[in-house]
Amino acid sequence: MTPPGGDIVGPIPPGRDPDEYDKLRRRVLWSLPTGLYVLGTRAGSRRNLMTVSWVTQVAQVPKLIGVGVEIGARTHELIVEGGVFALSLLARRDRALVRRFVKPVEDADVEEETGVGTMNGSAVRPASTGAPILDVAVGWLDCEVRHTLALGSHSWFVGEVVDVGPAEPGTPPDGSPDGDGGILRMEDTRMNYGG
Repeated sequence: MTPPGGDIVGPIPPGRDPDEYDKLRRRVLWSLPTGLYVLGTRAGSRRNLMTVSWVTQVAQVPKLIGVGVEIGARTHELIVEGGVFALSLLARRDRALVRRFVKPVEDADVEEETGVGTMNGSAVRPASTGAPILDVAVGWLDCEVRHTLALGSHSWFVGEVVDVGPAEPGTPPDGSPDGDGGILRMEDTRMNYGG
């Protein structure tokens, strides 16, 4: 299977069948341990939530989080314009929820003054930057963009953590209260996103 656009991306080692090598490379990339999150963005009165997997902490001092976002995505546009993003961490039990946010949010009922409402049927509230976070999140990080790196099909946004918390006071951000084994990961779903 070749990527959108039809061309196999990257170098092919000498003597390897390009199609077979591309399939193998994708399988190996898809097997990297990867979290699955919902990224909230806001620019003015426009908001969006998007399922993302390319997320990691990139520095301890200051506390920086990096997220990879496809250039053509609405979320990319909102991060560029608004300069903020909020990451909702989900429990494994909420794996079906990420499917609601694989496309731009079209069904939003969010009160402009409070930022409280629903997006694609899920309850949201604003983080301190105004970016939406899911009410069911077991933890969340609110970030202001400090650096942006263009990386071909995606941009890497680095945000400084300006606020953080569990969705409900007293809930540990590991999804463990009901014994479900923690934070949602890519392998908990049938989704994949490998290079």
